Amino acid sequence: MALFPAFADVGEVADSRNPRKVADLDWLHNPSFCVGAVAAPCEQPEEVHRLTSEPSPPTRSPLKSEPSDESAVGPQLKEASRKKKREKKRKRRQEHKRTERRRGRPSSSSSGSGSSSGSEPDTDADRGRSSRSVRKKDSGKPGQESPADTRCQFVWLEDVQALSGETFRMDKKPDPANWEYKCPYRGHIARYKRKGDSCLGLDPRRQRVSWEGAPAGQKRAHRRMERYFTKRSTGLLSLDSVAVSAQAEPPTTEPLGFIPVKDIGEAAPPVTTWLNPLGVYDPSTTQWLQGQGPVEQEPKPSGVQADPASALLKAKVEEFNRKVRENPRDIQLWLAFVAFQGWRAHVALTGGPAGQCQVGGHSATPMGIAAPSSLLCPLPREVGWVAAGLLAEQVKQEFCCRPDEEDEEPDEDEQEIGDRTLPRAQIWLRAERSRDRRHWRPWRPDRTKKQTEEDCEDPERQVLFDDIGQCLIRLASPELRFQLVAAFLQFLGVPCDFTPPASCLYMALDESSIFTGGLGGEKPLSRASPTFSGVSRVGRMDQFGVPCGAPGHDREGEEFIRNIFHLALPLFSGKDKARLCAAWLQHETAKVVWCLHTKAKKKLRSQGKNCRKLAKNLLREPESSSSVGLWRHYAHLEWLLGNTEDARKVFDTALSMVGAGGLRDAQLCELSLLYAQLEVELLPAAQEATASRAVHVLTGLAESTPYKPYPGHVLPVHILKARKAYEHALQDALEESCGSEPGPACRPSRLVSLAKCFMLFQYLTVGIEAAGCVHEQVWAQLKGSAVSEGSGAGSAGQPQKWAGELEAVTLLHTSLLQFHLRVSVHPLAPLREALTESLRLYPGNQALWRAYVQTQSRSHSASKTRRFFDAITRSTESLEPWLFAIETEKARKKRVETVQRVDGGEIHTTIPEIGLTNRIQALFEHAIQTDRGRQCPLLWRMYLHFLVSLGNRERSKGVFYKALQNCPWAKVLYMDALEYFPDEMQEILDLMTEKELRVRLPLEELELLLED
Repeated sequence: MALFPAFADVGEVADSRNPRKVADLDWLHNPSFCVGAVAAPCEQPEEVHRLTSEPSPPTRSPLKSEPSDESAVGPQLKEASRKKKREKKRKRRQEHKRTERRRGRPSSSSSGSGSSSGSEPDTDADRGRSSRSVRKKDSGKPGQESPADTRCQFVWLEDVQALSGETFRMDKKPDPANWEYKCPYRGHIARYKRKGDSCLGLDPRRQRVSWEGAPAGQKRAHRRMERYFTKRSTGLLSLDSVAVSAQAEPPTTEPLGFIPVKDIGEAAPPVTTWLNPLGVYDPSTTQWLQGQGPVEQEPKPSGVQADPASALLKAKVEEFNRKVRENPRDIQLWLAFVAFQGWRAHVALTGGPAGQCQVGGHSATPMGIAAPSSLLCPLPREVGWVAAGLLAEQVKQEFCCRPDEEDEEPDEDEQEIGDRTLPRAQIWLRAERSRDRRHWRPWRPDRTKKQTEEDCEDPERQVLFDDIGQCLIRLASPELRFQLVAAFLQFLGVPCDFTPPASCLYMALDESSIFTGGLGGEKPLSRASPTFSGVSRVGRMDQFGVPCGAPGHDREGEEFIRNIFHLALPLFSGKDKARLCAAWLQHETAKVVWCLHTKAKKKLRSQGKNCRKLAKNLLREPESSSSVGLWRHYAHLEWLLGNTEDARKVFDTALSMVGAGGLRDAQLCELSLLYAQLEVELLPAAQEATASRAVHVLTGLAESTPYKPYPGHVLPVHILKARKAYEHALQDALEESCGSEPGPACRPSRLVSLAKCFMLFQYLTVGIEAAGCVHEQVWAQLKGSAVSEGSGAGSAGQPQKWAGELEAVTLLHTSLLQFHLRVSVHPLAPLREALTESLRLYPGNQALWRAYVQTQSRSHSASKTRRFFDAITRSTESLEPWLFAIETEKARKKRVETVQRVDGGEIHTTIPEIGLTNRIQALFEHAIQTDRGRQCPLLWRMYLHFLVSLGNRERSKGVFYKALQNCPWAKVLYMDALEYFPDEMQEILDLMTEKELRVRLPLEELELLLED
């Protein structure tokens, strides 16, 4: 038997007589080998050439070509194939010899065995590669060929380098899955990781690969910045430091490769102070931190002469900056600095962007004001940077009061574009206002969704500590802390009896609600006069003239306000906590009043239920259960909801709980006064006073005895005793007021509460003249010590003692006169005289102006009204007379046009009224020339709206640009201009960007939204 079964026919011819032995070796028979396959090395090329020219059966090949004729493989292909094979075999032999020498074995060529002839592969790998050579495959029976062997021919791809055309492989086997799914199976597609953007094997002149996206870089792990108080950072402080000192060496002239260090012993020990606790600052740095720079040299004279007023103002600001740096803890100095700026002088001084202010030489956000909360500035809301101002005030509270929790604010997507058929300006205004309503709170990452700062779509909504850190100061006084919280809630739109200074108030006026004064005008006795009317809510910049919506904010905004209350209430106690609870309940009650006015029954039902639940929860608190003011607001809420009997039960419970304090308890007087006012408004005109529940309440208050239920009738003797008690108590209170100081404006005064109760008691038991006598008595006693004649509480002069108390008594007197005109026949002259006399003393009182305008609207004689307005505007610096004078003339013009025009058709000249348009324009021009008028956005909005209604487009544009020169921070002016001049959209938005106003929707984003 031969070594290889393939040569069995040559070596074992004699054994052909033993067929069984040969049959046992059939399983080793390899038909691919034949006798002629083993030839001498010199004969091998010819054999390969012969086998290549013949058709061969398929072999193990990853690439096979289509059947072709012998002419498909030319002489050039054969010659190239032979050369390549010889070169590969030579290289394999050399590599094998080198490998054997390194291993210490003799090479296969020197072994002398039969394998050295080179006819067989040296290794298994060589045998595997040689099997890839092109050769003829015999069929199962020798001498026979399969029909397929003559039709198919397979060529390796590396063997066809001489082909000029591109080589492709065609798969003719059908695959129904490709036809069904319209794509090949992903498992049959070769996958690889590309490195770079190029592709090998392409002609760069006419071939290129366009990748779908740029290769994404390796995502870096987000490492959170460690604070100084972490364990890892504090551990660094405990490490031992290495002392570095220099050795005494002789001086040398050669250049040194390092900077020499002076010996520690040569320097003096550092002096540690509160400003330099480690002693590492040099004298220059320490001097700069103290605000004590080097002596300033006189500036060189320049050719341009500066404005003396601006130079003086700038010098004062620099002096204040130097002083507050030297004495940062001087509260009075900060107050003087803030009062000096008003925050109007700064804007006028800089004349540039309104998005930043400077305090103490440091740049900060608009709310970066290191001043007490009593001077809260509304600039952030008008500029549009509400998030920074909101977070600044919140951080102030956390810094001073240190709450332990923080709130999470979810975000909400809303359809912003709406109708795409509208003009671009209208679409932008709708989307911008929508974002203003939803995005006025600072953005915070949602921890449940694993969000980071990079997930915020609007980076401007992120407020960093560096933006607000400079406005943090510590308030040691509990009263100042409460004022800070009250000012913040007022900034959010919650009524907290907080009245800003006149300069800040006029800068904040931007809506026409100042002329309506809230709701409930049909009940002049029990209606509440808002102290912050005319100021739009945070996040609301509605179109001018459009009625405002419901008070409050959206669901997330109201949740934010509730969180503020939950955080602030545990920080206070006693009366301050009760005042916060009352403010919260008033905020919710305002929504009930709006539902009553708009007759929204469904909202009224749900809102009333929520308010009642809130009031009961607040009264369950131990510290709030004895608060008379909270009981008073709860009873008023039940009365507004129509639950009269339940409200009376609440009033009776509160009066019984307070005790027998009588006329000396101001809280008890206020509770009894509201109870009596509500009962009087329900009292029919023909009913006797002795049968009134209001008289019973006021009589029981004067008797100083525990409250008793209403018996149904009040005895006359009890009325006489109560009148005597009121007279003596009022006289005592007036005598005490001459030598004492008034209480805080936010708390009711005993004198005011007593006077109002006595006036209502006299009105019910005697008449309106008796109530007027009480008012005259109080007026004569307090007028001399209140304010000087004509100066006014809202004018430039400082208000004097008892001015607020006298103003409150005057308001009740005018309310009684208005109510008396509603329920009975009475001359109008007493009310007109009372209003004119009160307005001369208090020209900044909006409630009195509303009552005066409403009273004068019944008269067709405008001469007296105009003369009165002219006299008031000349004698005071308040802006209310100008605003109400303009509104009065506009109302008169509207009434005249309504009478003259019938269904927009023919004009009937029934009233000979001319010159109203010119008079209104003259009033506007005179008003904007005053210091406070030119800084009031509401006045400019009214003027612009009036000119646009007249159709004067060019003059309206001139007024708009003049308004921007005086109020560059008022974003509502730009929004109004987009309403009136939509063609100037690009220019107006460029102006907003130049002034650094908050633009939430850039034009580029608008274009993308419209394309989508």
